[in-house]
Amino acid sequence: MMHLLHCSLLFLLLPLSSRTQKLPTRDEELFQMQIRDKTFFHDSSVIPDGAEINSYLFRDTPKRYFFVVEEDNTPLAVTVTPCDAPLEWKLSLQELPEEASGESSGEPEPLEQQKQQIINEESTELFSYKGNDVEYFVSSSSPSGLYQLELLSTEKDTHFKVYATTTPESDQPYPELPYDPRVDVTSLGRTTVTLAWKPSPTASLLKQPIQYCIVINKEHNFKSLCAVEAKLNSDDAFMMAPKPGLDFSPFDFAHFGFPSENNSGKERSFIKSPKLGRHFPPKPRVDLQKICIGNKNIFTVSDLKPDTQYYFDMFAVNIDTNMSTAYVGTFARTKEEAKQKTVELKEGKVTDVFIKRKGAKFLRFAPVSSHQKVTFFVHSCLDAVQIQVRRDGKLILSQNIEGVRQFQLRGKPKGKYLIRLKGSKKGASMLKILATTRPNKQSFPSLPEDTRIKAFDKLRTCSSVTVAWLGTQERNKFCIYRKEVDDNYNEEQKKRQQNQCLGPDTRKKSEKVLCKYFHSQNIQKAVTTETIKGLQPGKSYLLDVYVIGHGGHSVKYQSKLVKTRKFC
Repeated sequence: MMHLLHCSLLFLLLPLSSRTQKLPTRDEELFQMQIRDKTFFHDSSVIPDGAEINSYLFRDTPKRYFFVVEEDNTPLAVTVTPCDAPLEWKLSLQELPEEASGESSGEPEPLEQQKQQIINEESTELFSYKGNDVEYFVSSSSPSGLYQLELLSTEKDTHFKVYATTTPESDQPYPELPYDPRVDVTSLGRTTVTLAWKPSPTASLLKQPIQYCIVINKEHNFKSLCAVEAKLNSDDAFMMAPKPGLDFSPFDFAHFGFPSENNSGKERSFIKSPKLGRHFPPKPRVDLQKICIGNKNIFTVSDLKPDTQYYFDMFAVNIDTNMSTAYVGTFARTKEEAKQKTVELKEGKVTDVFIKRKGAKFLRFAPVSSHQKVTFFVHSCLDAVQIQVRRDGKLILSQNIEGVRQFQLRGKPKGKYLIRLKGSKKGASMLKILATTRPNKQSFPSLPEDTRIKAFDKLRTCSSVTVAWLGTQERNKFCIYRKEVDDNYNEEQKKRQQNQCLGPDTRKKSEKVLCKYFHSQNIQKAVTTETIKGLQPGKSYLLDVYVIGHGGHSVKYQSKLVKTRKFC
């Protein structure tokens, strides 16, 4: 049986007593007590039987662990998990020193001589490995003797884990992988990847509590969850460890989770000293995501970037012990963004644009001649639309617009403009856009800030209504139309018909009331009224006013619902 308990530690590190000290077999109650007392195993030279230990290595500084197998033909399994850096490790067997099994007499040998005696004993190398894989040594029948595990990291300071047991058949601490341990990509989108994998027999057959954790990153696959956690916590406690040769203080041990002997229950004042400990810059943002999803066997990863390669790793984790096993990871590249067709805007020409709900459209304007200014006229016919303008790749405009808006931007010789129009979340968007370097020739009519139509209730009769609307300082043509509607016609129906880009040419001739020119140099007096006659008593009418620019482009004011008096 492998002895990895506190008596082994005494055997290796303390002078031999005058009486023979027999190494005990594994006492389960004592063992459970000791693994709960984690300070017992930290930085000790003894590997406990049946418990995974976490430790650290300083670069180019080897570390040795020992355990004793007392009886021949003992099963033995040793697992070493590198974290964050490749390891070199080897497992050796050597005979127990004679003093350990026979009576001894005389003065005990000094501690250093005993250590040297153990190291100088001839040993047989059983297994060696170099790399960053999780590697195992398994033997169904191991001889008795002193086993030494030596580890070395030549790359950098790093964490590692070790698990050793003399009862591998019954322990089974690591979740078992299925016969096909691959993670498969079953669906691929622009921002999503669906993964599927076969369940661990530990969960499906042994009914042990297993959960699956997915790791997503853009660099490489991981071979252990330990390596993932090292990446996520790159400035973790071991990075704070004092270098070999420096004195360990209670402050230093606090970083490893060691309670100070004199610090239980209260904080020592020197821990607050800014002079103690090493200072490190903030860790960089790690582009790494870990998602634990329970015991599902299919999962869709979302919010990915299009046309980007991602690496996916799956780990089965024993919920009780927190020990994990890695599936064979995979990678995939998300699909490209659907290539947007770019519409060319021509100088001074109005272009109609339709955008799907939450969609986007791209337009390009490349003036043929040198210019000092460029003007964009945008008429959003329905809901608000977001516009972004980039000149030679640089963002120079970003705004939400409703109705008619005009943007005058500084020009640049041979400058090229890319316009991105993004639609509303509510529904499809329609708009008209014009780009010009000669803004004096306007195709869009100018509009007042208020485009409502006002109805005068006191002037209503059984056959007429009187309305008013605002104009501008520029002379424009205004046309007013009427349409009889049902009495149950409401504001919601009116809103659905508020496409401001539909011009008078879409109306029936019978709905036309009149057209007239109107303007005023005094903006305060730019108001016109009109009495609409020939209406039926007690009927509802929808009134529309259109303003028509010099280029023939029209803009509709907000519709107005009116009703004639029933009795006069």
